Amino acid sequence: MTRAGARLHLTQSALSHQLRDIEERLGTPLFLRLNKRMLPTQAGERLLVTARQVLDDLASVEAEVAQMASHNQGTLRLSTECYTCYHWLPEPLKEFNRKFPKVEVQIALEATREPIKALLDGKLDLAIVSNRTSDKELRYKPLFKDEVVAIMKPDHPLTARPYLRARDFVDQHLFLYVDPKQSTLFHVLLNPAGVRPGKVSQVQLTEAIVEMVKAGLGISVMARWAVKEQLDSGRLVARPLGRKGLHRQWSAALLKSDHTPPYIDEFIGLLSRPTMPMATRNISSFS
Repeated sequence: MTRAGARLHLTQSALSHQLRDIEERLGTPLFLRLNKRMLPTQAGERLLVTARQVLDDLASVEAEVAQMASHNQGTLRLSTECYTCYHWLPEPLKEFNRKFPKVEVQIALEATREPIKALLDGKLDLAIVSNRTSDKELRYKPLFKDEVVAIMKPDHPLTARPYLRARDFVDQHLFLYVDPKQSTLFHVLLNPAGVRPGKVSQVQLTEAIVEMVKAGLGISVMARWAVKEQLDSGRLVARPLGRKGLHRQWSAALLKSDHTPPYIDEFIGLLSRPTMPMATRNISSFS
């Protein structure tokens, strides 16, 4: 007891009192007191095994937290605001993994529809979005801009126009990846003009949308970079939306904090490279 008290910076009397309190709470003695010796009982032995496990776990957690504090280890939870935007991630992730091999990147697909809400709920560290909110708890870092264009078959009558106006959609069959209520096309161009396309079909597979447009079944709207290969080959034709075109600013959204790990800023830097979404040729729908 004397040696234990010295280790714990307690007097022998205080330590004895604590031990009696524990035994009373458990309802059984933990030691047999034989003269000046103390031998653990069965209950004491069982408690000792568990205590050693807990101390080992604490030591392991302390070492892990120390690694996190040095920013050599951690987790980056991220999401984007549309599923097809995940086509952007493989290349920056490869370089990021080389620089930070002990940082685990978790892509939260379930947060795709509402990444800002997930960020505010503490379920994400980073959200890649094209629409900013005015929430004071968030900060944004610009990444890149892209242009959304109307795409159609090369012999479609609308290809004769230098750009499409809202009224050009009146008699068109429009294919969208998202519900019109969630579509930027409707919010920015069609709704303000009071225009409703002749028919709207929601197809949640972008490759299917492209094939339907190529077959002349209708038109769609997508990011220009996303269908670059189709446009270069002449299989599709693109026209700007409005005289000035419809452009989006993509940003990285984060919670305001004084302790953002450097590896998050590094990842954002990889996303903001000038070639970044042009680096991929995968098809992506405009949402």
